[in-house]
Amino acid sequence: MLAWAVTAVAATGAALAVLGLLGTGLTGSSSHVLSRDEVRAALSTATARAVAAPGGEPSSTSPGKLIRSPGGTVIASCDGDLVTLRSWSPAQDHSVDGVEPGPATEAQVEFEPDDGDDVELTITCVAGQPVARVH
Repeated sequence: MLAWAVTAVAATGAALAVLGLLGTGLTGSSSHVLSRDEVRAALSTATARAVAAPGGEPSSTSPGKLIRSPGGTVIASCDGDLVTLRSWSPAQDHSVDGVEPGPATEAQVEFEPDDGDDVELTITCVAGQPVARVH
């Protein structure tokens, strides 16, 4: 439930940030169209800022980092050398087979496809940033 709530907050924050960058509300018009790179940068920044600790207070950990893999996506953050998976979402035609969310020196999530080989992500912290290995 917590992972769903964090994902919902991140998506809402990202959408509001993009609307704010456009300089309009939901019904206004804009004179500036963002490029694909500008949109990605805005969403990345907004998603990282929207990840918060339970209760809505800002987390003392590093901002969440979005990690993509063929099996799905993960948002992870570091607190020193401890990694915590904040949320995970399987790709289409995949399901989550197992999760070790941390906080720990190593966190893992395994995405299982409808057919084919599982995709396992092992995430650690290097210099305070989440780094993933795909198996």
